[in-house]
Amino acid sequence: MSVQHLAAALAATLPSLLAYNPPPSPTLLNQALALAVWGLFAAVAAGAWRSARPAWPLGLALGGVALGVVGSWGPGALPSSLALSALGLLLAAAVMVAAGASARSTASAQALFAAFCWGWVVAGGVNLAIAAVQVFAPAWPDGTWLARSGLPGRAVGNLRQPNHLSSLLMWSALAVVALHQMGHWRPRPAAAMFAALVAGVVLTASRTGLVSVLLLAGWGLVDRSLARDVRRLLVAAPLLYGLAWGAMWAWAHAEGGTFGGEARLRETDISSSRFGIWANALTLIARQPWTGVGFGEFNLAWSMTPFPGRPTAFFDHAHNLPLHLLAELGLPLGGAVCVLLGWSLWRALRAAPGQQAPWQRCAAMFALMIGVHSLLEYPLWYAYFLLPLAWVWGFALGRPVGAAEPAPTAVTARLRPGLAAVVVLAALAVVADYQRVVRIFEAPAGAAPLAQRIADGRASLLFAHHGDYAAATTGLPQPDGLGAFDDARHYLLDTRLMRAWAEALAREGRLDEARWVAARLHEFGPARAGDFFAPCADPASAPGAWVCGPPPALNWRALQRD
Repeated sequence: MSVQHLAAALAATLPSLLAYNPPPSPTLLNQALALAVWGLFAAVAAGAWRSARPAWPLGLALGGVALGVVGSWGPGALPSSLALSALGLLLAAAVMVAAGASARSTASAQALFAAFCWGWVVAGGVNLAIAAVQVFAPAWPDGTWLARSGLPGRAVGNLRQPNHLSSLLMWSALAVVALHQMGHWRPRPAAAMFAALVAGVVLTASRTGLVSVLLLAGWGLVDRSLARDVRRLLVAAPLLYGLAWGAMWAWAHAEGGTFGGEARLRETDISSSRFGIWANALTLIARQPWTGVGFGEFNLAWSMTPFPGRPTAFFDHAHNLPLHLLAELGLPLGGAVCVLLGWSLWRALRAAPGQQAPWQRCAAMFALMIGVHSLLEYPLWYAYFLLPLAWVWGFALGRPVGAAEPAPTAVTARLRPGLAAVVVLAALAVVADYQRVVRIFEAPAGAAPLAQRIADGRASLLFAHHGDYAAATTGLPQPDGLGAFDDARHYLLDTRLMRAWAEALAREGRLDEARWVAARLHEFGPARAGDFFAPCADPASAPGAWVCGPPPALNWRALQRD
């Protein structure tokens, strides 16, 4: 096994295997690990950095998003912790794009792409085993080494999200197809693995996964550059999915097991509130078309804008990448980013000359598949999807092998180990900084008092917003009054935080703003706020209760800063 194969296997597999994650974030350690291992892969799977120029539209798109972050942070109210986290991840993605594009021009380009694919095959196989345990032996997982599924009869993997597991398995299926196309895997074992991965998608009961299976079939129908048996395998994907679905249905009825896919068929809202959040996102775009609500401000703007009949889940994303970019960045900047992304995808999908066409198209399909997922979810907000996507998309955009390109210089070769070391150290620094807020929610033996732990967490560079959330919702006296809400509300407004914010505003005598926040909380369902609205049900006490008064006509931006 080459160094590239080992690095790819570790990068694709390790972040998806880590089940342990201390609060408050359920995926922070997975993402920090992804940063470290994909940084190592980029260090060993790159060519001359100057050969990354063909990927400039994708790099420019990332730069446009970074510009939106800076605009929302400096002139806007986005907290430094959220802005720095976003900028760091965008920078890492840009490095991966450059590494992938430069790798494409090397003589070992096909070998590097094959190593990338083998990594996802390993990841798919291990996650397939985890999925089987979660569905067929749900009592086995301990929650620390193997995650428990909170969705009966559905596999969620150690990432604890069925859609994420589905996309990982679909990337693995793509990797099988690519390796078969390149002659690195014999037809029968490749077909068996492909069928098993499609069956794994059935275990997730993910509707996004079903769409991805149909995408595979469509690819097989239209791409004549693929080998005939590869095309047949792709076209057979929906049939394999249907057979696996039928087998799971029969198993559940014969053995008394639970098949989550069958339960999903009985759901009344086929979109899982997406139609509602998309309509609300369009309203936000119409009201603020030029500058948008600001990067990272979708949740605050949406939560604090009146939407009678709104979805009652707490959305921090529009669940559609173009809509989200347009809502947060505005039509000019968001539209430009969308155009650049679309152009980059079209360029990646175009056939390369000669024998490189099929496997170059395979690389581009990784981007197209996660792009389809991004029309329904937001997988690119997670480093374990964003970073490998950036590398393989850059690879698909790179100049084909054989073009006149300079070889890597001795300086570049010497810099790569340093780059790997910097990335690993950065990941370790992220985890160390995260521990400052972990101690708030999971106090170790002999820990300092809660007030001191909260103060320490609020001083975190990248996670201060979690410390502010704790300060705002624990009820402890805070020396800066409403200051804790300045950052906490920009991360995710939930019932607990909205109630605490309204009560804090009322204590400060700012009753108009308090009533506005309370009215928005009421839209999410008064029963979810406990006894907060109880006075309004009593005719005797309702007239004197501030929470029952009609809210004034305010704009969410009036609440952006206290």
